[in-house]
Amino acid sequence: MSLQGKAALVTGGGTGVGRATALMLAERGANVAVNYSRSADEAAQTANDIQALGVEGLAIQADVAYDAAVVAMVEQTVAAFGRLDIVVNSAGTTFFVDYDDLDGMKDEYWDRILAVNLKGPFFVSRAAAAHLKAGGDGVIVHVSSLAGITGTGSSIAYAASKGALNTITKSLARTLAPEIRVNSVAPGPIDTRWMIGHEGFLQRAIDRSPVNRAATPEDIAAGILLLVENPIVTGEVLVMDSGCGL
Repeated sequence: MSLQGKAALVTGGGTGVGRATALMLAERGANVAVNYSRSADEAAQTANDIQALGVEGLAIQADVAYDAAVVAMVEQTVAAFGRLDIVVNSAGTTFFVDYDDLDGMKDEYWDRILAVNLKGPFFVSRAAAAHLKAGGDGVIVHVSSLAGITGTGSSIAYAASKGALNTITKSLARTLAPEIRVNSVAPGPIDTRWMIGHEGFLQRAIDRSPVNRAATPEDIAAGILLLVENPIVTGEVLVMDSGCGL
C-alpha cells in the first residue's frame, strides 16, 4: 500500500509513539493530522516537522473521551485533506496503582482510563468509518499494550482497557471489512515521558526482557507502519514487547 498522497489522523500524535508514527507516515508521503488533548506545543512542533518533510500537517485539539469532539476532529481532518485513509489511535492514559491496592483504584481513575483508552478509539473509528470506506482501502491501527494480554501493567484498569481494546480490534475488523482493515500493536515497556517518575517500573520490565531493553517510540511506530502498509493483515494484535511476555 503506497502512502503517497494518503491522509492520516494520529491521535495522541504530539508525543511518544504517536509523534514517531506521524513522522513516519509523513516520510512515506502521507498528509497527517496530529491530534492532541493537552500537549499543544508538542503537537504544533510535530505538525511543523511534518510540513518540513514536504507534506501537509496540522494539529487538532480534541479529547477523544468525548464523542462530539471526536466527530469535529474527524470532520476538520477531512476538510483539510479532502479524504481520510489512515487512523492511528495512539492517545492513551493511565494511573500507576499497585495491583494489591484495590482501594487505590478509584472510580475516577477507572472512568478516565476507560474513556480515553477504550471509548476513545471506538469513537474515532466510528466517526472515521464512512470516510475510510470511501477510499476502499482504509486502515485503523490501535495502540494497545502487552498489559491487555498478560493482565499486568500500570494498573488493573489500564490492563482491562487494553484487553477490551484488543477485542474491539477483532470486532471492528469483521464489521468494517472489506473496505477497512483494523489491527492493533501491543507494546511492552516503552521509554517515553510516561515513565518519568516511574523509572523503577521501567527498569523491572527491562530486567525481564531477553533483549535487555525497552522499546523506543520509533520501534513501535515501525510496527504500526507495517500494519498500515500490508494489505492482507486484519484483526491482528501485533505484540512488540521486547520479549517481556515470554
